Amino acid sequence: MASPTGSGRLLRGAARHTAVLTVPLLLCQIAGAAGTLAVPAVAGRALDLLLRGHPDAGTWLLLAAALIAAEVLLETAAVLLTQLTGARATAWIRLRALTGVLRTGVDRAAPHSSGDTAARLCVNATDGGAAPAALVQMATCAIAPVGALVALVLVDPWTAAVFALGLPLLVLLLRAFAQDSSDAVGRYQQAQGTVAARLTEAMGGAQTIAAAATAHREQERILAPLTDMTRHGTRMWLVHGRAVARSAVLLPLLTTAVVAVAGTRLAAGQVSVGELLALSRYAALAAGIGGIAAPLGALIRARRAAARTAELADLPPMPHGTAVLPAAGRGDLELRGVGVVRDGLTLLADVTVTVRGGTTAAVVGHSGSGKSTLAAVAGRLMDCDTGRVLLDGVDVADLTRAELRRATAQAFARPVFEEAFPTVGSAIAAGAGPPAGPVPPGAVRAAARAASADTFVRLLPRGYDTPLGEAPLSGGEYQRLGLARAFVGTPRLMVLDDATSSLDTVTARQVEHALATSLRPCTKLIVAHRVSTAARADLVVWLEAGRVRRCAPHGVLWQDPGYRAVFSAGSPSGQAGTAPPPPRDSGSGRGAGRDGRRADR
Repeated sequence: MASPTGSGRLLRGAARHTAVLTVPLLLCQIAGAAGTLAVPAVAGRALDLLLRGHPDAGTWLLLAAALIAAEVLLETAAVLLTQLTGARATAWIRLRALTGVLRTGVDRAAPHSSGDTAARLCVNATDGGAAPAALVQMATCAIAPVGALVALVLVDPWTAAVFALGLPLLVLLLRAFAQDSSDAVGRYQQAQGTVAARLTEAMGGAQTIAAAATAHREQERILAPLTDMTRHGTRMWLVHGRAVARSAVLLPLLTTAVVAVAGTRLAAGQVSVGELLALSRYAALAAGIGGIAAPLGALIRARRAAARTAELADLPPMPHGTAVLPAAGRGDLELRGVGVVRDGLTLLADVTVTVRGGTTAAVVGHSGSGKSTLAAVAGRLMDCDTGRVLLDGVDVADLTRAELRRATAQAFARPVFEEAFPTVGSAIAAGAGPPAGPVPPGAVRAAARAASADTFVRLLPRGYDTPLGEAPLSGGEYQRLGLARAFVGTPRLMVLDDATSSLDTVTARQVEHALATSLRPCTKLIVAHRVSTAARADLVVWLEAGRVRRCAPHGVLWQDPGYRAVFSAGSPSGQAGTAPPPPRDSGSGRGAGRDGRRADR
């Protein structure tokens, strides 16, 4: 849970970022409150002059009309500025939170599921963005009531004394509202995030749910927190309703008491008819201090929402050094005694592997053996707890961000393409890293051909210039675009984590062939589930329970029944060793295997 300091810092930053809008908003609100306070006095003066037949009565009436018109215009401007301030603050908070997620290691962001993160970035960021405008409204909401109370004292102290008797009750009412509302809002937002997280998980596995006929069970699991949401939501509105109901009783009573005392004073000749009108209006304005409950509620929701969003914004960024790679390096990759422990669970333990520059290493193992963790550590998506990862003799933790970005390329099972790269071609070109200039179209097409993506990209309505949002692509086609994005640059290390899982066997073979022959020489680390992928590799790293069981070429490891069982786990027969090792090209270290079976992940 984010500390109050974290949420306060986030809201203060949003307030500074929106100052260009909140200052005009504050001026509009102050001017509007001043006009509101002036209208009763001007109207009362006009009434007294009219009753006496004074020639200046018309002037005072026109002044009152002008004040009312200005009040309407200022209120309209304030509404517009409020919306603009909220939008600007929301965008700033959302950007800070998203930056925190993207700059941290994948292991640090892992506790926040996709659905929970989406809820914090969308719903909670919007609620937090309302804070600057709500704070201005709270400050200015008090101007008219306090000014009206002062005016009551100036016009007739006795009526002001009657109104002041009820103020302690109003203060207690607002205090109880703030305390009860804060707790209910926080619990409601937490339950809301849980529902969003479970829904996102279910949507990601919709096909599996349909195939297993577990839709009803999933529905119950997703909607289970609705009971808590209903309870906390009901409590939230009950708190609000009680505050409104009590205000609706207390404030009219105070106004009525003021008018009654003012009427008595009028009968005694101590106030005029115009002053009676002014006193009644000032009493109504002073009673409006209860209206502070609305912006107070918005500010409470904003603070609770900012606390959730600040948990993302305050994620520790992954530090980078100042080193660069030697110009003559070949991409030698070394993992020396690498260990990774998360939440007391050992993911990797004393992993020591050396991959010569320009060669291909396949990482295999049963589900949960640490394959993806090793790939993430090698590409520095996360840092190891013990040991070192060296690329051409330089610790990857010492590299600058730009150097690491240029030196590594990565592709995943579910690639994501940002809206900052609106077309298919620009999304592929983004893989080149921080460029000295634009990526040539020929390089983009070459990368797409290597990933077997060029054919379907050319069939799109505008080819490589087709907007991503208008490209009806399947999961396998998105995966091929992700591979093309990894292929377009000139990295020294390429990490492919299950990046061909959605491809059919023929397309996967074409990609494997391109990895071996068509791309610029670089070191390749491939999380492998297919026998053919391991057979084409120069070296196979066999993981078991986070440790390296053996590290040798595929042909050597194939003699071990335990190694064969890694692949046969996903075969129809389920028997290890039923398929022979694929033939290998003599002296090349790469096989031309024909077995495309995959192990269970």
